[in-house]
Amino acid sequence: MARKINKKTTKKVNKTHVKQRSAGRAGHGRNRFAQSARRASKTPVLRRTDAYEEPKKGRGRGRGSDTAEQLETELEALLFQRREFPEAVQKEAEAIPQKLTAEKIRSEILRGRRDLRELTVVTIDGADTRDVDDGVSLEADGSGGWTLGVHIADVSHYVKRDSPLDREAYRRGTSVYFPDKVLPMLPKELSNGICSLNVGEDRFALTVMMKLDENGVITGHEIFESVINVRYKINYTQYYELFEGPEYRREELEKEFEAHVGMLSEMRRVAALRHELRRARGSLDFEFPETKVTVGDNGAVEEVGPEEITFANNVIEEFMLAANETVAARFEALGVPFIYRNHPAPETDKLLMLDETVRRFGFTVADRRGELIPGAIPRMLEKAKTMPQERLIQTLALTSMGKAVYSDECRGHFGLAAEKYTHFTSPIRRYPDLYIHRVIKETLAGARPETLKERYTDAHDAAADSSDAEREAERAERFYTDKLTAKYMSAFLGEDFVGTVSGVTAFGLFIMLDNSAEGLLFYSDMPDQMIFDPRRLTAKGRFTGRTYGYGDRVEVKIAAADEKTGRIQFQFA
Repeated sequence: MARKINKKTTKKVNKTHVKQRSAGRAGHGRNRFAQSARRASKTPVLRRTDAYEEPKKGRGRGRGSDTAEQLETELEALLFQRREFPEAVQKEAEAIPQKLTAEKIRSEILRGRRDLRELTVVTIDGADTRDVDDGVSLEADGSGGWTLGVHIADVSHYVKRDSPLDREAYRRGTSVYFPDKVLPMLPKELSNGICSLNVGEDRFALTVMMKLDENGVITGHEIFESVINVRYKINYTQYYELFEGPEYRREELEKEFEAHVGMLSEMRRVAALRHELRRARGSLDFEFPETKVTVGDNGAVEEVGPEEITFANNVIEEFMLAANETVAARFEALGVPFIYRNHPAPETDKLLMLDETVRRFGFTVADRRGELIPGAIPRMLEKAKTMPQERLIQTLALTSMGKAVYSDECRGHFGLAAEKYTHFTSPIRRYPDLYIHRVIKETLAGARPETLKERYTDAHDAAADSSDAEREAERAERFYTDKLTAKYMSAFLGEDFVGTVSGVTAFGLFIMLDNSAEGLLFYSDMPDQMIFDPRRLTAKGRFTGRTYGYGDRVEVKIAAADEKTGRIQFQFA
Protein backbone atom coordinates (compact mmCIF):
# COMPACT_ATOMS: atom_id res chain seq x y z
CA MET A 1 0.00 0.00 0.00
CA ALA A 2 1.32 3.44 -0.91
CA ARG A 3 2.24 5.56 2.08
CA LYS A 4 2.35 9.22 2.98
CA ILE A 5 5.25 10.71 4.88
CA ASN A 6 5.46 13.74 7.13
CA LYS A 7 2.34 15.28 5.73
CA LYS A 8 1.78 18.76 7.05
CA THR A 9 -0.76 21.42 6.34
CA THR A 10 0.58 24.10 4.06
CA LYS A 11 -1.14 27.30 5.06
CA LYS A 12 -1.78 30.39 3.02
CA VAL A 13 1.30 32.31 2.05
CA ASN A 14 1.89 35.50 0.22
CA LYS A 15 4.25 33.90 -2.25
CA THR A 16 6.67 35.77 -1.94
CA HIS A 17 8.35 34.11 0.81
CA VAL A 18 8.96 30.98 2.42
CA LYS A 19 12.56 29.85 2.18
CA GLN A 20 14.93 29.55 4.94
CA ARG A 21 16.39 32.27 7.01
CA SER A 22 16.13 30.29 10.07
CA ALA A 23 14.27 28.54 7.98
CA GLY A 24 13.19 31.34 6.10
CA ARG A 25 12.96 35.02 6.21
CA ALA A 26 11.99 36.21 2.95
CA GLY A 27 10.15 39.18 2.35
CA HIS A 28 11.35 42.05 3.92
CA GLY A 29 13.44 40.09 2.53
CA ARG A 30 10.74 38.05 3.25
CA ASN A 31 8.63 39.13 0.40
CA ARG A 32 10.12 36.77 -2.07
CA PHE A 33 7.28 37.27 -4.53
CA ALA A 34 9.38 38.20 -7.40
CA GLN A 35 12.19 35.94 -6.44
CA SER A 36 9.82 33.06 -6.93
CA ALA A 37 8.51 34.10 -10.31
CA ARG A 38 9.94 31.89 -13.04
CA ARG A 39 10.48 32.85 -16.61
CA ALA A 40 7.98 31.20 -18.91
CA SER A 41 9.27 29.12 -21.78
CA LYS A 42 7.58 28.93 -25.19
CA THR A 43 5.57 25.98 -23.92
CA PRO A 44 4.45 26.34 -20.30
CA VAL A 45 6.26 23.97 -17.96
CA LEU A 46 4.57 23.88 -14.62
CA ARG A 47 7.47 23.00 -12.40
CA ARG A 48 11.15 23.70 -12.27
CA THR A 49 13.00 21.42 -14.68
CA ASP A 50 16.51 22.83 -14.50
CA ALA A 51 18.09 19.59 -13.32
CA TYR A 52 16.63 17.63 -16.23
CA GLU A 53 16.76 19.90 -19.27
CA GLU A 54 19.54 20.88 -21.60
CA PRO A 55 21.77 23.80 -20.54
CA LYS A 56 20.33 27.26 -20.96
CA LYS A 57 22.54 30.19 -21.80
CA GLY A 58 22.55 33.16 -19.46
CA ARG A 59 24.40 36.32 -18.63
CA GLY A 60 25.87 37.92 -15.59
CA ARG A 61 27.61 36.86 -12.45
CA GLY A 62 27.04 33.26 -11.58
CA ARG A 63 24.62 32.67 -14.43
CA GLY A 64 24.87 30.08 -17.12
CA SER A 65 23.42 26.63 -17.47
CA ASP A 66 21.32 25.28 -14.66
CA THR A 67 22.32 21.66 -15.14
CA ALA A 68 23.10 19.72 -11.97
CA GLU A 69 26.80 19.75 -12.86
CA GLN A 70 26.84 23.51 -13.24
CA LEU A 71 24.84 24.01 -10.07
CA GLU A 72 27.26 21.80 -8.18
CA THR A 73 30.21 23.77 -9.51
CA GLU A 74 28.59 27.07 -8.52
CA LEU A 75 27.74 25.75 -5.07
CA GLU A 76 31.26 24.48 -4.42
CA ALA A 77 32.70 27.81 -5.60
CA LEU A 78 30.36 29.74 -3.33
CA LEU A 79 31.20 27.62 -0.31
CA PHE A 80 34.92 27.97 -1.02
CA GLN A 81 34.83 31.72 -1.64
CA ARG A 82 32.87 32.35 1.54
CA ARG A 83 34.63 29.89 3.82
CA GLU A 84 36.05 32.85 5.74
CA PHE A 85 36.33 36.62 5.56
CA PRO A 86 39.53 38.26 4.31
CA GLU A 87 41.96 39.20 7.05
CA ALA A 88 41.43 42.95 6.70
CA VAL A 89 37.68 42.53 6.88
CA GLN A 90 37.80 40.30 9.94
CA LYS A 91 40.26 42.62 11.64
CA GLU A 92 37.99 45.60 11.07
CA ALA A 93 34.97 43.68 12.41
CA GLU A 94 36.80 42.54 15.54
CA ALA A 95 37.83 46.13 16.30
CA ILE A 96 34.20 47.24 16.59
CA PRO A 97 33.03 47.36 20.24
CA GLN A 98 30.25 44.88 21.01
CA LYS A 99 28.56 47.15 23.56
CA LEU A 100 27.25 50.68 23.28
CA THR A 101 28.65 52.80 26.10
CA ALA A 102 26.62 55.47 27.85
CA GLU A 103 29.04 58.06 26.51
CA LYS A 104 28.61 56.86 22.91
CA ILE A 105 24.83 56.89 23.20
CA ARG A 106 24.87 60.36 24.77
CA SER A 107 27.02 61.76 21.99
CA GLU A 108 24.70 60.31 19.35
CA ILE A 109 21.63 61.73 21.07
CA LEU A 110 23.28 65.16 21.20
CA ARG A 111 23.92 64.79 17.46
CA GLY A 112 20.20 64.21 16.87
CA ARG A 113 19.59 60.48 17.31
CA ARG A 114 16.29 59.90 19.16
CA ASP A 115 16.19 57.87 22.35
CA LEU A 116 13.42 55.26 22.04
CA ARG A 117 14.67 52.90 24.71
CA GLU A 118 11.49 53.31 26.76
CA LEU A 119 9.37 52.25 23.78
CA THR A 120 8.17 48.63 23.80
CA VAL A 121 9.87 47.06 20.78
CA VAL A 122 9.47 43.38 19.93
CA THR A 123 11.27 41.15 17.45
CA ILE A 124 9.24 38.44 15.69
CA ASP A 125 11.30 35.84 13.87
CA GLY A 126 12.17 32.17 13.49
CA ALA A 127 13.08 30.24 16.63
CA ASP A 128 16.77 29.93 15.71
CA THR A 129 17.37 33.29 14.03
CA ARG A 130 20.56 35.01 15.11
CA ASP A 131 20.86 37.93 12.69
CA VAL A 132 17.92 40.10 13.75
CA ASP A 133 17.51 43.09 11.43
CA ASP A 134 14.15 44.38 12.55
CA GLY A 135 11.98 45.20 15.53
CA VAL A 136 8.47 46.61 15.60
CA SER A 137 6.34 48.67 17.96
CA LEU A 138 2.64 49.53 17.96
CA GLU A 139 0.75 52.05 20.05
CA ALA A 140 -2.89 53.15 19.89
CA ASP A 141 -3.20 56.87 19.20
CA GLY A 142 -6.42 57.40 21.18
CA SER A 143 -8.55 58.18 18.14
CA GLY A 144 -8.97 54.69 16.69
CA GLY A 145 -5.67 54.62 14.84
CA TRP A 146 -2.14 53.54 15.66
CA THR A 147 1.50 54.55 15.52
CA LEU A 148 3.45 51.73 13.90
CA GLY A 149 7.19 51.74 14.33
CA VAL A 150 9.59 49.69 12.21
CA HIS A 151 13.08 49.82 13.66
CA ILE A 152 15.92 48.52 11.49
CA ALA A 153 19.48 47.83 12.57
CA ASP A 154 21.72 50.80 11.75
CA VAL A 155 24.39 48.74 10.03
CA SER A 156 25.74 51.71 8.12
CA HIS A 157 26.87 53.24 11.41
CA TYR A 158 29.52 50.51 11.56
CA VAL A 159 30.09 49.61 7.91
CA LYS A 160 31.58 52.72 6.39
CA ARG A 161 31.48 53.35 2.69
CA ASP A 162 34.43 51.86 0.77
CA SER A 163 35.89 50.26 3.90
CA PRO A 164 37.12 46.64 3.77
CA LEU A 165 33.82 45.59 5.38
CA ASP A 166 31.84 47.49 2.77
CA ARG A 167 33.80 46.18 -0.20
CA GLU A 168 33.36 42.59 1.01
CA ALA A 169 29.64 43.13 1.67
CA TYR A 170 29.27 44.49 -1.86
CA ARG A 171 31.12 41.50 -3.29
CA ARG A 172 28.90 39.04 -1.44
CA GLY A 173 25.73 41.03 -2.04
CA THR A 174 23.57 38.94 0.28
CA SER A 175 23.69 36.33 2.99
CA VAL A 176 23.04 32.76 1.85
CA TYR A 177 20.88 30.56 4.06
CA PHE A 178 21.16 26.79 3.99
CA PRO A 179 19.27 24.42 6.30
CA ASP A 180 22.43 23.68 8.30
CA LYS A 181 24.57 26.77 7.85
CA VAL A 182 24.64 30.44 6.90
CA LEU A 183 27.13 32.20 4.65
CA PRO A 184 26.73 35.74 6.02
CA MET A 185 27.23 38.98 4.14
CA LEU A 186 28.90 40.45 7.23
CA PRO A 187 31.11 38.88 9.92
CA LYS A 188 29.34 37.48 12.99
CA GLU A 189 30.68 40.34 15.11
CA LEU A 190 28.17 42.50 13.25
CA SER A 191 25.50 40.10 11.94
CA ASN A 192 25.01 38.28 15.25
CA GLY A 193 26.61 40.90 17.46
CA ILE A 194 26.48 44.68 17.67
CA CYS A 195 24.06 45.10 14.74
CA SER A 196 21.63 42.35 15.72
CA LEU A 197 18.61 43.65 17.65
CA ASN A 198 19.01 41.35 20.64
CA VAL A 199 16.71 41.55 23.65
CA GLY A 200 17.88 43.83 26.43
CA GLU A 201 20.74 45.38 24.45
CA ASP A 202 20.99 49.03 23.45
CA ARG A 203 21.20 49.23 19.67
CA PHE A 204 21.39 51.97 17.07
CA ALA A 205 18.56 51.79 14.56
CA LEU A 206 16.98 53.58 11.63
CA THR A 207 13.30 54.05 12.45
CA VAL A 208 10.23 54.54 10.26
CA MET A 209 7.35 55.73 12.42
CA MET A 210 4.03 55.56 10.58
CA LYS A 211 0.64 57.01 11.52
CA LEU A 212 -2.23 54.68 10.61
CA ASP A 213 -5.93 55.49 10.70
CA GLU A 214 -8.65 53.12 11.89
CA ASN A 215 -8.60 51.35 8.49
CA GLY A 216 -4.85 50.80 8.47
CA VAL A 217 -4.16 53.55 5.92
CA ILE A 218 -0.84 55.35 6.42
CA THR A 219 -1.60 59.04 6.92
CA GLY A 220 1.86 60.29 7.84
CA HIS A 221 5.34 59.19 8.74
CA GLU A 222 8.74 60.12 10.13
CA ILE A 223 12.12 58.60 9.36
CA PHE A 224 14.96 59.14 11.80
CA GLU A 225 17.99 57.65 13.51
CA SER A 226 17.26 56.12 16.90
CA VAL A 227 18.60 54.11 19.79
CA ILE A 228 16.34 51.28 20.94
CA ASN A 229 16.33 48.45 23.45
CA VAL A 230 14.24 45.45 22.43
CA ARG A 231 11.87 44.59 25.27
CA TYR A 232 11.06 41.03 24.28
CA LYS A 233 11.10 38.55 21.42
CA ILE A 234 8.57 35.99 20.25
CA ASN A 235 9.02 33.42 17.52
CA TYR A 236 6.48 32.57 14.83
CA THR A 237 5.39 29.32 16.45
CA GLN A 238 4.87 30.95 19.84
CA TYR A 239 2.93 33.83 18.30
CA TYR A 240 0.67 31.46 16.39
CA GLU A 241 0.09 29.15 19.35
CA LEU A 242 -0.60 32.08 21.67
CA PHE A 243 -3.83 32.68 19.75
CA GLU A 244 -4.48 29.51 17.74
CA GLY A 245 -2.74 26.70 19.62
CA PRO A 246 -4.31 24.07 21.86
CA GLU A 247 -5.76 25.35 25.13
CA TYR A 248 -2.90 24.18 27.34
CA ARG A 249 -0.36 25.87 25.07
CA ARG A 250 -2.34 29.10 24.93
CA GLU A 251 -2.45 29.19 28.71
CA GLU A 252 1.32 28.65 28.96
CA LEU A 253 2.08 31.41 26.47
CA GLU A 254 -0.45 33.82 27.97
CA LYS A 255 1.49 33.59 31.23
CA GLU A 256 4.86 33.99 29.48
CA PHE A 257 3.76 37.01 27.45
CA GLU A 258 1.18 38.33 29.91
CA ALA A 259 2.29 41.95 29.59
CA HIS A 260 2.27 41.88 25.79
CA VAL A 261 -0.79 39.84 24.73
CA GLY A 262 -2.77 43.02 24.04
CA MET A 263 -0.06 44.49 21.84
CA LEU A 264 0.38 41.23 19.92
CA SER A 265 -3.37 40.99 19.38
CA GLU A 266 -3.49 44.53 18.03
CA MET A 267 -0.55 43.81 15.73
CA ARG A 268 -2.46 40.88 14.28
CA ARG A 269 -5.47 43.13 13.70
CA VAL A 270 -3.44 45.91 12.07
CA ALA A 271 -1.59 43.45 9.83
CA ALA A 272 -4.94 42.05 8.65
CA LEU A 273 -6.09 45.58 7.77
CA ARG A 274 -2.88 46.24 5.87
CA HIS A 275 -3.22 42.96 3.98
CA GLU A 276 -6.79 43.77 3.00
CA LEU A 277 -5.67 47.16 1.67
CA ARG A 278 -3.05 45.47 -0.49
CA ARG A 279 -5.51 42.87 -1.71
CA ALA A 280 -8.03 45.56 -2.64
CA ARG A 281 -5.50 47.44 -4.77
CA GLY A 282 -4.53 44.27 -6.66
CA SER A 283 -1.61 42.73 -4.79
CA LEU A 284 -1.15 39.07 -5.68
CA ASP A 285 -1.31 36.24 -3.16
CA PHE A 286 0.03 32.82 -4.04
CA GLU A 287 -0.21 29.60 -2.08
CA PHE A 288 2.73 27.28 -2.72
CA PRO A 289 4.53 24.87 -0.40
CA GLU A 290 8.25 25.37 0.06
CA THR A 291 10.54 22.71 1.43
CA LYS A 292 11.93 22.94 4.94
CA VAL A 293 14.80 20.58 5.73
CA THR A 294 15.64 19.89 9.37
CA VAL A 295 19.26 18.92 9.97
CA GLY A 296 20.45 17.49 13.29
CA ASP A 297 23.59 18.44 15.17
CA ASN A 298 25.34 15.44 13.64
CA GLY A 299 24.66 16.71 10.11
CA ALA A 300 22.02 14.10 9.35
CA VAL A 301 18.77 15.12 7.70
CA GLU A 302 16.05 14.45 10.27
CA GLU A 303 12.97 15.61 8.43
CA VAL A 304 11.77 17.04 5.14
CA GLY A 305 8.42 18.77 5.02
CA PRO A 306 6.52 21.78 3.69
CA GLU A 307 7.19 25.07 5.41
CA GLU A 308 4.21 26.14 7.47
CA ILE A 309 3.22 29.79 7.21
CA THR A 310 0.71 31.33 9.59
CA PHE A 311 -0.62 34.76 10.47
CA ALA A 312 2.46 35.20 12.68
CA ASN A 313 4.75 35.32 9.63
CA ASN A 314 2.37 37.63 7.84
CA VAL A 315 2.24 40.16 10.69
CA ILE A 316 5.90 41.01 10.37
CA GLU A 317 5.65 40.76 6.59
CA GLU A 318 2.92 43.40 6.39
CA PHE A 319 4.82 45.79 8.63
CA MET A 320 8.01 45.43 6.62
CA LEU A 321 6.13 46.00 3.36
CA ALA A 322 4.59 49.16 4.80
CA ALA A 323 8.04 50.50 5.74
CA ASN A 324 9.55 49.59 2.37
CA GLU A 325 6.80 51.40 0.47
CA THR A 326 6.96 54.44 2.75
CA VAL A 327 10.72 54.79 2.33
CA ALA A 328 10.54 54.30 -1.45
CA ALA A 329 7.87 56.97 -1.90
CA ARG A 330 9.70 59.46 0.31
CA PHE A 331 13.07 59.21 -1.39
CA GLU A 332 11.80 58.84 -4.94
CA ALA A 333 10.07 62.19 -4.46
CA LEU A 334 13.35 63.73 -3.30
CA GLY A 335 15.16 62.62 -6.46
CA VAL A 336 18.24 61.30 -4.66
CA PRO A 337 20.33 58.32 -5.85
CA PHE A 338 18.58 55.20 -4.62
CA ILE A 339 18.09 51.48 -5.20
CA TYR A 340 14.52 50.31 -5.79
CA ARG A 341 12.94 46.89 -6.03
CA ASN A 342 11.03 46.62 -9.30
CA HIS A 343 8.77 43.87 -10.59
CA PRO A 344 7.41 44.24 -14.13
CA ALA A 345 3.97 43.28 -15.38
CA PRO A 346 3.90 40.19 -17.65
CA GLU A 347 5.41 40.75 -21.07
CA THR A 348 2.94 40.74 -23.97
CA ASP A 349 3.82 37.30 -25.32
CA LYS A 350 3.63 35.70 -21.89
CA LEU A 351 0.41 37.54 -21.09
CA LEU A 352 -1.21 36.28 -24.28
CA MET A 353 -0.01 32.76 -23.55
CA LEU A 354 -1.52 33.01 -20.07
CA ASP A 355 -4.76 34.42 -21.46
CA GLU A 356 -5.10 31.62 -24.00
CA THR A 357 -4.52 28.96 -21.37
CA VAL A 358 -6.85 30.29 -18.67
CA ARG A 359 -9.74 31.05 -21.03
CA ARG A 360 -10.78 27.42 -20.85
CA PHE A 361 -11.40 27.97 -17.13
CA GLY A 362 -13.57 31.00 -17.83
CA PHE A 363 -10.98 33.73 -17.24
CA THR A 364 -9.78 36.56 -19.45
CA VAL A 365 -6.68 38.55 -18.49
CA ALA A 366 -5.87 40.35 -21.79
CA ASP A 367 -8.02 42.66 -23.89
CA ARG A 368 -8.29 42.67 -27.68
CA ARG A 369 -5.18 44.82 -27.96
CA GLY A 370 -3.18 42.25 -26.03
CA GLU A 371 -2.92 44.48 -22.96
CA LEU A 372 -3.43 43.40 -19.38
CA ILE A 373 -6.94 44.00 -18.08
CA PRO A 374 -6.51 45.95 -14.81
CA GLY A 375 -7.21 43.75 -11.81
CA ALA A 376 -7.83 40.64 -13.92
CA ILE A 377 -5.04 38.50 -12.46
CA PRO A 378 -5.85 39.10 -8.76
CA ARG A 379 -9.56 38.52 -9.48
CA MET A 380 -8.68 35.28 -11.24
CA LEU A 381 -6.52 34.11 -8.35
CA GLU A 382 -9.25 34.93 -5.84
CA LYS A 383 -11.94 33.06 -7.77
CA ALA A 384 -9.60 30.12 -8.39
CA LYS A 385 -9.50 29.46 -4.63
CA THR A 386 -12.89 27.78 -5.00
CA MET A 387 -11.82 25.65 -7.98
CA PRO A 388 -10.06 22.26 -8.14
CA GLN A 389 -7.62 23.80 -10.65
CA GLU A 390 -6.40 26.41 -8.14
CA ARG A 391 -2.76 25.26 -8.12
CA LEU A 392 -2.66 25.05 -11.90
CA ILE A 393 -4.04 28.57 -12.34
CA GLN A 394 -1.71 29.99 -9.71
CA THR A 395 1.29 28.34 -11.32
CA LEU A 396 0.35 29.57 -14.78
CA ALA A 397 0.01 33.11 -13.46
CA LEU A 398 3.32 32.95 -11.63
CA THR A 399 5.09 31.46 -14.64
CA SER A 400 3.89 34.34 -16.82
CA MET A 401 5.75 36.87 -14.69
CA GLY A 402 9.35 37.95 -14.69
CA LYS A 403 11.75 38.31 -11.81
CA ALA A 404 11.90 41.25 -9.46
CA VAL A 405 15.19 43.11 -9.76
CA TYR A 406 17.06 45.93 -8.11
CA SER A 407 17.36 49.16 -10.09
CA ASP A 408 18.33 52.78 -9.62
CA GLU A 409 15.07 53.69 -11.37
CA CYS A 410 11.70 53.41 -9.64
CA ARG A 411 9.29 51.49 -11.88
CA GLY A 412 6.92 49.90 -9.37
CA HIS A 413 6.24 46.40 -8.17
CA PHE A 414 3.52 44.56 -10.11
CA GLY A 415 3.16 41.64 -7.73
CA LEU A 416 2.62 43.91 -4.76
CA ALA A 417 0.59 46.46 -6.76
CA ALA A 418 2.97 49.09 -5.37
CA GLU A 419 3.86 52.16 -7.40
CA LYS A 420 7.07 52.60 -5.42
CA TYR A 421 8.96 49.90 -3.60
CA THR A 422 12.41 49.29 -2.15
CA HIS A 423 14.23 46.94 0.21
CA PHE A 424 15.00 48.86 3.40
CA THR A 425 14.50 46.37 6.19
CA SER A 426 17.41 43.89 6.01
CA PRO A 427 20.79 45.69 5.93
CA ILE A 428 22.51 42.88 7.83
CA ARG A 429 21.94 40.47 4.98
CA ARG A 430 21.20 42.48 1.80
CA TYR A 431 23.52 45.05 0.28
CA PRO A 432 20.83 47.25 -1.38
CA ASP A 433 19.33 47.91 2.05
CA LEU A 434 22.72 48.92 3.43
CA TYR A 435 23.32 51.14 0.40
CA ILE A 436 20.10 53.13 0.77
CA HIS A 437 20.57 53.47 4.53
CA ARG A 438 23.62 55.60 3.81
CA VAL A 439 21.68 57.78 1.38
CA ILE A 440 18.82 58.12 3.87
CA LYS A 441 21.10 59.14 6.72
CA GLU A 442 22.98 61.68 4.64
CA THR A 443 19.68 63.14 3.46
CA LEU A 444 18.42 63.38 7.04
CA ALA A 445 21.68 65.14 7.92
CA GLY A 446 20.95 67.81 5.31
CA ALA A 447 22.81 66.66 2.20
CA ARG A 448 21.30 68.09 -0.97
CA PRO A 449 20.23 65.83 -3.86
CA GLU A 450 22.87 67.38 -6.13
CA THR A 451 25.60 66.54 -3.62
CA LEU A 452 24.35 62.99 -3.24
CA LYS A 453 24.23 62.49 -7.01
CA GLU A 454 27.88 63.47 -7.23
CA ARG A 455 28.78 61.13 -4.38
CA TYR A 456 26.65 58.10 -5.24
CA THR A 457 27.38 57.52 -8.91
CA ASP A 458 27.39 53.74 -8.54
CA ALA A 459 23.70 53.10 -7.76
CA HIS A 460 23.08 51.52 -11.17
CA ASP A 461 26.01 49.11 -10.89
CA ALA A 462 25.26 48.31 -7.25
CA ALA A 463 21.67 47.44 -8.16
CA ALA A 464 22.70 45.21 -11.08
CA ASP A 465 25.39 43.41 -9.09
CA SER A 466 23.00 42.91 -6.17
CA SER A 467 20.42 41.36 -8.49
CA ASP A 468 23.04 38.93 -9.80
CA ALA A 469 24.19 38.09 -6.27
CA GLU A 470 20.60 37.40 -5.28
CA ARG A 471 20.09 34.99 -8.16
CA GLU A 472 23.34 33.23 -7.33
CA ALA A 473 22.23 32.82 -3.71
CA GLU A 474 18.78 31.59 -4.72
CA ARG A 475 20.21 28.93 -7.00
CA ALA A 476 22.63 27.76 -4.32
CA GLU A 477 19.95 27.64 -1.61
CA ARG A 478 17.54 25.76 -3.84
CA PHE A 479 20.12 23.25 -5.08
CA TYR A 480 21.49 22.63 -1.58
CA THR A 481 17.95 21.94 -0.35
CA ASP A 482 17.37 19.60 -3.30
CA LYS A 483 20.55 17.70 -2.45
CA LEU A 484 19.56 17.24 1.19
CA THR A 485 16.05 16.23 0.19
CA ALA A 486 17.38 13.62 -2.22
CA LYS A 487 19.73 12.34 0.49
CA TYR A 488 16.81 11.96 2.87
CA MET A 489 14.58 10.23 0.32
CA SER A 490 17.32 7.77 -0.62
CA ALA A 491 16.39 5.88 2.55
CA PHE A 492 13.02 5.06 0.96
CA LEU A 493 14.22 3.53 -2.31
CA GLY A 494 11.77 1.01 -3.70
CA GLU A 495 8.93 2.15 -1.45
CA ASP A 496 5.54 3.27 -2.74
CA PHE A 497 4.09 6.71 -2.04
CA VAL A 498 1.10 8.79 -3.01
CA GLY A 499 1.98 12.10 -4.65
CA THR A 500 0.46 14.93 -6.63
CA VAL A 501 1.22 15.89 -10.22
CA SER A 502 3.01 19.22 -9.85
CA GLY A 503 4.18 19.63 -13.44
CA VAL A 504 3.49 18.32 -16.91
CA THR A 505 6.26 18.44 -19.52
CA ALA A 506 7.05 16.95 -22.89
CA PHE A 507 9.15 14.22 -21.26
CA GLY A 508 7.42 13.33 -18.03
CA LEU A 509 5.39 14.28 -14.97
CA PHE A 510 6.78 16.07 -11.97
CA ILE A 511 5.37 14.52 -8.80
CA MET A 512 5.37 16.18 -5.39
CA LEU A 513 5.03 13.92 -2.37
CA ASP A 514 3.12 15.09 0.68
CA ASN A 515 6.37 16.04 2.42
CA SER A 516 7.12 18.42 -0.51
CA ALA A 517 9.90 16.25 -1.96
CA GLU A 518 9.60 16.50 -5.75
CA GLY A 519 10.88 14.28 -8.52
CA LEU A 520 10.33 13.24 -12.10
CA LEU A 521 8.33 10.34 -13.49
CA PHE A 522 9.49 9.85 -17.07
CA TYR A 523 6.84 8.79 -19.57
CA SER A 524 9.14 5.93 -20.53
CA ASP A 525 8.63 4.51 -17.03
CA MET A 526 4.85 4.51 -17.37
CA PRO A 527 2.82 1.51 -18.63
CA ASP A 528 1.44 3.37 -21.65
CA GLN A 529 2.65 5.56 -24.48
CA MET A 530 2.00 9.07 -23.20
CA ILE A 531 1.03 11.95 -25.49
CA PHE A 532 1.76 15.45 -24.16
CA ASP A 533 -0.85 18.13 -24.87
CA PRO A 534 0.87 21.52 -24.46
CA ARG A 535 -2.39 23.41 -24.75
CA ARG A 536 -4.26 21.53 -22.04
CA LEU A 537 -1.08 20.82 -20.10
CA THR A 538 -1.97 17.17 -19.76
CA ALA A 539 -0.51 13.80 -20.78
CA LYS A 540 -2.81 11.13 -22.14
CA GLY A 541 -2.16 7.41 -22.58
CA ARG A 542 -2.42 6.33 -26.21
CA PHE A 543 -3.92 2.93 -25.37
CA THR A 544 -5.65 3.33 -22.01
CA GLY A 545 -6.92 6.87 -22.56
CA ARG A 546 -5.91 7.72 -18.99
CA THR A 547 -5.17 11.44 -18.69
CA TYR A 548 -2.85 13.01 -16.14
CA GLY A 549 -3.01 16.68 -15.30
CA TYR A 550 -1.86 19.13 -12.72
CA GLY A 551 -3.16 18.24 -9.24
CA ASP A 552 -3.97 14.59 -9.99
CA ARG A 553 -3.04 12.08 -7.29
CA VAL A 554 -0.84 9.18 -8.39
CA GLU A 555 0.97 6.27 -6.78
CA VAL A 556 4.69 6.13 -7.45
CA LYS A 557 7.73 4.18 -6.37
CA ILE A 558 11.04 5.86 -5.57
CA ALA A 559 13.44 4.53 -8.19
CA ALA A 560 16.45 6.77 -7.52
CA ALA A 561 17.51 9.61 -5.25
CA ASP A 562 20.87 11.16 -6.07
CA GLU A 563 22.32 13.52 -3.48
CA LYS A 564 25.01 14.75 -5.86
CA THR A 565 22.54 16.05 -8.43
CA GLY A 566 19.59 16.67 -6.13
CA ARG A 567 17.38 14.58 -8.39
CA ILE A 568 14.64 12.18 -7.37
CA GLN A 569 13.25 9.80 -9.95
CA PHE A 570 10.00 7.89 -9.68
CA GLN A 571 8.55 4.83 -11.33
CA PHE A 572 4.90 4.11 -11.83
CA ALA A 573 3.67 2.04 -8.89
